[in-house]
Amino acid sequence: MPAKQYSQPEDMHIDPSQTYDVTMVTSKGTIKLRLFPDVAPQHVNSFVFLSREGFYDGLTFHRYEPGFVIQGGDPVGNGTGGPGYNPFGRVQRAAAQPRMLAMARSSNPNSGGSQFYITLANANFLDRQYTVFGEVTDGMDVVQKIRKGDTIQSVTVEVS
Repeated sequence: MPAKQYSQPEDMHIDPSQTYDVTMVTSKGTIKLRLFPDVAPQHVNSFVFLSREGFYDGLTFHRYEPGFVIQGGDPVGNGTGGPGYNPFGRVQRAAAQPRMLAMARSSNPNSGGSQFYITLANANFLDRQYTVFGEVTDGMDVVQKIRKGDTIQSVTVEVS
């Protein structure tokens, strides 16, 4: 069955002055994330929108590169799928340190959709190439255990 396709949210579902904390329950445990709406509002808006729609629930991590990244958010499960749109507004923020949440993309800088990655170690060669829109605040030990095929059971967002 083809993945459901979404239209890019026309309205902002976020307030960049608010704090957005994410709880991602995976088959290996729980990961807590803090999003950066003031830095990457369109990407945070898209991630929050898709999370609230249940888009990520049941998807797998389709990529694991030891000492580099885990990657998920592809409804097809092989690195080629997305939500049906690409949020624009690429920012250039350092992704070199471990625990950074960033939008995965193709060679087109504005091709990110629903796929995200979390860095496992320093990766300074990624600096200024990807939109970093959050970071792991708790559960980095879980992130380190994620392997290809592990599942995202649920993603919830709390606003304060």
